[in-house]
Amino acid sequence: LRTIQALETASYLSQQADLSSIVEEIEDLVARLDDLGGVYLQFEEGIETTALFVAAAYKLSDHVGTEPAIKEDQVIQLMNAIFSKKNFETLSEAFSVARAAGSLSQNRFHLPIIIVPDGPAAVSHHQPVLRLQVTNVMSQLLTQVSVKLDQAKSVSSKATVLQQLPFTLSGDFFELNFMNVKPASGYYDFSISVDGDKRFIANKVELKVKVSTEVGITNVDLSTVDKDQSIAPKTTRVAYPAKAKGSFTADSHQNFALSFQLIDVNSGAELIPHQTFVRLHNQKTGQEVVFVAEPDSKNVYKFELDTSERKTEFDSASGTYTLYLIIGDATLENPILWNVADVVITFPEEDAPSTVQSKNLFVPKPEIQHLFREPEKRPPTVVSNTFTALVLSPLLLLLILWIKIGANISNFSFAPSTIVFHLGHAAMLGLMYVYWTQLNMFQTLKYLAILGGITFLAGNRMLAQKAVKR
Repeated sequence: LRTIQALETASYLSQQADLSSIVEEIEDLVARLDDLGGVYLQFEEGIETTALFVAAAYKLSDHVGTEPAIKEDQVIQLMNAIFSKKNFETLSEAFSVARAAGSLSQNRFHLPIIIVPDGPAAVSHHQPVLRLQVTNVMSQLLTQVSVKLDQAKSVSSKATVLQQLPFTLSGDFFELNFMNVKPASGYYDFSISVDGDKRFIANKVELKVKVSTEVGITNVDLSTVDKDQSIAPKTTRVAYPAKAKGSFTADSHQNFALSFQLIDVNSGAELIPHQTFVRLHNQKTGQEVVFVAEPDSKNVYKFELDTSERKTEFDSASGTYTLYLIIGDATLENPILWNVADVVITFPEEDAPSTVQSKNLFVPKPEIQHLFREPEKRPPTVVSNTFTALVLSPLLLLLILWIKIGANISNFSFAPSTIVFHLGHAAMLGLMYVYWTQLNMFQTLKYLAILGGITFLAGNRMLAQKAVKR
């Protein structure tokens, strides 16, 4: 921090003075910056110190007319670190960040720019224009620049659909009508560059743009197909969004079939959305069964219901099912949930469940009753008492030997520290018994810490008194 303050002070000295030695400190400070994952560059002391360094370095460089020893990619990393926080803990931290932003917006060597879209980076036939705003770090508009689309490449096909096309200035925004090239719906990687000043850095950006469209459903055919093909299929065509009149049947003798095509309403091209489902909803029980509709080689979606093959999905529950067609995709402006028709599904009676249960996924589930293992049978009381006596027998033997040999307790002191030490030791032994019978480990550790501390202090005092007497 003292070196940074020296840089700041040097910027106020006369330009005739020899400031080369202090200017060289900028390179030394850059070498001390911590690289965090190749994204952030900052001092260990934090954002405030990093921001003060950026402000002081550019102020001194402007003063002496020498470009600071900071590479362009390092400037971008410093920006990422300085502006990574939206809320500041102290006023000094906020002030330092504001100073750094001012220095990066107005200096003679490096001017980072910010390129942001006006709202979501998305275009469609209803909103064909992509609008960009170009500013400096202080969010000051830069309208005297040129913005150019270097190339636009489809994410899915990797094909380049547009390149070397300039944006036009309209008010405070630069605009490009991307829909003039009639791109297919999907995502596109835009490479955008900004020119107009040799000091610009971070002036080439990659932007992912979504092209949205509307989906249309055509050639929707509902059929009842006889399994042995003795009867010609009965086909009914339905137009979206109307519901088919009457109901259709699927049982052990005939299958139900659905076919349709999806097109781009604006271009007429065929569409293959990410999500195309057929949902059957039991009107009585609420049971729902969902199938994925997949296109064939001609991009015609087909779904056929054979009750003998699909009885496990339905739990062999006969009844009237409402058929829904669900179509969704991130690039669709009009996702579809269409009530197409009613289908009466009949399963053989021997396969029908004894009780029909609701398959609603959002009802409370039955409570799970856990069965814990029963504790093992304890040994007889005689065995336990005998084992306890055997464990305590060495203590009894010790007392007998003390009496026989003649234990010397004449040096036992009745000082408070001695009494407290022995009582504490006995209390800890008693605590071990209580832990075995009543307490858990955490409770025992809490009491042991108290008793152990008191016993330690008393024992230390007792030993000190013994040492003095000797």
